[in-house]
Amino acid sequence: MTGTFSVSDAVELAVVERSGFIESRHAGSAVVLSPEGELLRSLGDTRTPVFPRSCLKPFQAVAVMTSGVSLRGEDAAIATASHSGTAAHVALVRGLLGRASLSASALGCPPAAPSDQVARDELIRSGAPRDRVYMNCSGKHAAMLLACVANEWPLDGYLDPEHPLQKRILDVLERFTGERPAATAVDGCGAPVHAVSLLALARGIQKITTAATSSPFALYREAAALTEAAREHPWAVGGPGQPDTVAMERLGVFAKVGAEGVMVMTAPNGTTTALKVLDGSSRASTIIALRLLAAAGAVDDAAVDDVQTELDLWVMGGERRVGQIRATI
Repeated sequence: MTGTFSVSDAVELAVVERSGFIESRHAGSAVVLSPEGELLRSLGDTRTPVFPRSCLKPFQAVAVMTSGVSLRGEDAAIATASHSGTAAHVALVRGLLGRASLSASALGCPPAAPSDQVARDELIRSGAPRDRVYMNCSGKHAAMLLACVANEWPLDGYLDPEHPLQKRILDVLERFTGERPAATAVDGCGAPVHAVSLLALARGIQKITTAATSSPFALYREAAALTEAAREHPWAVGGPGQPDTVAMERLGVFAKVGAEGVMVMTAPNGTTTALKVLDGSSRASTIIALRLLAAAGAVDDAAVDDVQTELDLWVMGGERRVGQIRATI
């Protein structure tokens, strides 16, 4: 079967340390690009395709925003979010659906409960059922539906790879990454997910996150608007205590986590990294990305130390902290 890179082509990216003993090791691959787009660092195999999972959301959001749909501020941020289902997130999703005169039943993502503990507890106490609006990809789906309504594309089958919307998303992805996907599959939310190399993913994300609002090309103006929205409203991209939100709030980076250990991040100066932890765990992906940017001189090491304390990377022994998950690159 076709697939991503193998264990033999990966390198150690992080470890789990318990009481001075290395208990587990996370291997994977990573790439770092300079602000000018030059290859600064390559760890492991960065040319074999990976499924970016939610790291595709910036491309999907830009495709929507260049399809006759105006998304700015929090509306743009929720379109690229992997949100935690707070009341504020749900309000933004319902707002996008309202613009399309649609209800949550139109969403193609599966019903879910909020991942935010406070919101989840409130839902349980209310006795209300799981709902599609709480699914972490519901903002992306609401934006997709809005694009369909704006362009009079059919709502039925909007997640089919042959649907006009999905074809537009694929075109945007190829334009930014400069690479034709090696495979297409179904993501956890039901949308198509396309396999590209980490190198191409990094290049595509860098083009989005360094685009100028003054560009003569609408594609790049919308990319700049999306990036600005995410950095100005990081709470909407993730949620309270979520790694993307913490990194963006504290360091001003653009951060987007993807399932199965994928992560993309751009520093304020444009230095960009993309990585995949091969075993699929995302617990170390944010700190790995931050350390890669720090090693490139794009963010301050001491500031990353401070952020690490907020990322819940402690290893507990009873009620005591006896170790931590830390990057080793």
